[in-house]
Amino acid sequence: MNVHDVMTDRVESCQPGTDLAEAAMVMWRNDCGAVPVQDPSSGKLEGVITDRDICMALATTGRRPGERVVSEVMAREPLTVHPDDDLEAVLETMRRGRVRRLPVVSDDGKLVGMLSINDLILRAGRPHGRTKSVVPADDVLETLKAICRHREETAPKEEPKVLQLQA
Repeated sequence: MNVHDVMTDRVESCQPGTDLAEAAMVMWRNDCGAVPVQDPSSGKLEGVITDRDICMALATTGRRPGERVVSEVMAREPLTVHPDDDLEAVLETMRRGRVRRLPVVSDDGKLVGMLSINDLILRAGRPHGRTKSVVPADDVLETLKAICRHREETAPKEEPKVLQLQA
């Protein structure tokens, strides 16, 4: 089974200059936690912004969502996959990178979809697609466990300073 068999192919993206409030609205409209960021002129993928990126950026700076833009907080050069990639290799990429979502890009770097752990969980153990292939449930569970593992404690954590917004 390949990525194109299970990916979401209708994906709304944003641009690097989009403010965080609008990026959050894209997530709300599409019931998702990550939005790909595309270059407005070439259509190539520039990064990904997640709901967590937005939350952390706002909680630690005290600035309002309309005052920050996606390019300030997005992940640049995210892990990506291609539509024809085999799912076994993709699950390994998710495990190694500890990521829940992967942009699917064409050979020229243009966004063609997104693949999330949710896409895989919802299809795990069930015949799917034209070939009626099955996403192995055990492999998906092992991937989710790897993604959810806590970071290694290598140094004492410093608590971020939470700034209070003033009206």
